[in-house]
Order: sequence, then C-alpha cells, then structure tokens
Amino acid sequence: MAGACSAGSDPVVTVVMPTYNEADSLPGTAERLLALPLPGLRLLVVDDDSPDGTGKLADELAAAHPGRVSVLHRTAKEGLGRAYVAGMLHAVDEGAAYVLQMDADGSHGTEYVPRLVGTALATDAGFVVGSRYVPGGRLAEEWAPHRRLLSRWANRYVGAVLRTGLRDATAGFVLWRADVVRALGLEGMRSNGYSFQVELKYAAVRAGHAAVEIPIRFEERRQGASKMSARVQFEAAWLPWRLLLARPAAARPGGDPVAEPGAAPPRPPATRNR
Repeated sequence: MAGACSAGSDPVVTVVMPTYNEADSLPGTAERLLALPLPGLRLLVVDDDSPDGTGKLADELAAAHPGRVSVLHRTAKEGLGRAYVAGMLHAVDEGAAYVLQMDADGSHGTEYVPRLVGTALATDAGFVVGSRYVPGGRLAEEWAPHRRLLSRWANRYVGAVLRTGLRDATAGFVLWRADVVRALGLEGMRSNGYSFQVELKYAAVRAGHAAVEIPIRFEERRQGASKMSARVQFEAAWLPWRLLLARPAAARPGGDPVAEPGAAPPRPPATRNR
C-alpha cells in the first residue's frame, strides 16, 4: 500500500467533495466530518464557481481549519466527473494515502467514514464501496417507489452489461487507495457526469484491483436540489455500452472468460461484501 501518514502514523485520508450550489449543505457536512476521531482526515472542496457562494464558504472553512480543509476553485461547471478527476489527482499529489469520494449534500453519512477507512486498512482492498445493495444496505424511507426502482434497475443494467461483480456500481461513496488512483489514469476518463462513478469502478475492476462493499443507509439530501438532469441520465444509460464497445472484440462478453458466468477471469475483480 502506497501513501502518506500523518503525525502518530494515522494514514492521510483526503475527502474529495465536489460542490455546485451547496451553500446550505457544505458547512454542516464539513463540521461533521472534521469531528470524526480520524486525525489524518483532510477535506478538499472542489467548487465549480458556484453562484450561491459555496466557494466563499469553503474558503472560510479552510481559514477556520488550516491544514485540514483546502479548496480547489474551478472556473466553470464541467460536471461531476471532471471535478473528481481534478480533486482526486490533487489529493494524491499532496500526499494522501487514501482518497474518499463523498457528496456534500448529506446523503453520505459521515458516521460510515471510519468503517470505510478501517475496512481498507484491514483488507488492503484497492477500493471500498459504501453500498446500498449489499445485505444491511438501504435507501432512505423518503425515497419514492419510482426512485427506488430506477436506482436498482440502473445497477442491474450496469451489472448485466459490464459484469463488474459489484452490487452498487453507481455508488458515489467510495474510498480509494492512492496508488490505485495513480494507476488508473484518471486524465483519460471520458465521463463528465454521474456516469464517472461507473467508469472509474469498471476501470479498476478490469485492472484487477480488489473491491470490498460495506452496507450503508443512503440518506435523502438535506438541502438543495438534485443535479441529475436528462442529459446526465442519457450519458449514464449509454456509458456501459460505450465502455464495452471500446474493449477489444476478444475481451467482450462471449469471447472473454471475464464475461462468462462461472468462468475464472485472468484478472478477477475479487469483490467482497462485509
């Protein structure tokens, strides 16, 4: 495992948190994170020039928590994927041992962060997924039935096409080892929106990095509005086929042992549930 440690040998874990118009949510989420008993925890806010002043609030947090909070200001809204690429690469360049993808809106409970880190340390997995769809995982009761169905269908659709072995391939609450982030070549990721989550996990599984999924309760966002536009949904629906078609013909389902149920893949995804 590659990565830096803070004073007292605690691994440096940088939470990369993209924001766009999250002024109502960011301060509370940040304070809950910083209150966790994780001395090596850092927060990197990646703000896409939010018109509601989120970037300014992030700067205030950084001033109040020197050395623990930093801000990466971007001049345009280019999508969640581009924000994560910039933030994750910046985090590993600054010496993080682990990088945690996390939403600012409160849907990812901060109480799960220590378990994500503990699981990574105990298993040396390449990445650990906070999963809604392993035993014990669940969605907030506020979610309407059609949203539940859409979310489950999306994961089954991705699984049927890409066969990653993950129960929650669309999850956005994921802890990555720094060396895996470096090895995956994030600069070459083509997804701009939420489909980045699928593309990144698919690349990791194809490269043979082991994954562990732990159960979480996915909350309804506390404030603000969802960024899930029709364009983003179309990109997410097309992405699995784009990734599949980009593979050599011999490596697609029907010609590749990875895609055959029961077959032993050359580089198994080694996903586990905990």
